[in-house]
Amino acid sequence: MFRASLALLACLWLTPALAADLDTNSETSTQAAPAAALPDSKQIEQDLQHLPWPSFKSVIEGIPKLKADVDAYGEFGWNYVKANYTKYGWKKAIDKLDAEQKQHLVDLMRLTAGSM
Repeated sequence: MFRASLALLACLWLTPALAADLDTNSETSTQAAPAAALPDSKQIEQDLQHLPWPSFKSVIEGIPKLKADVDAYGEFGWNYVKANYTKYGWKKAIDKLDAEQKQHLVDLMRLTAGSM
């Protein structure tokens, strides 16, 4: 009888700890879901290349690293990009972005695509 009481007491004592552990696991999985839903760099590149020029330019200007890559060449850089952005390989530049910046890029593309 004493052992049964101890086992019951141990179960009651561990239940809140296990429930708290389950709650943290569910929060972690919901936080990881947006990162998993992020398309790969190749898909982002293709979506970016299919935007019309005004939308494309506003998206690039919204991402500081991508804007800096174009701004490094001054007005010539923007003219070159305007003439070639649908064929130019953006994947390497997209790969250099961290997950948060990629998510921001995808959000900007969705926003501009939704406003067309």
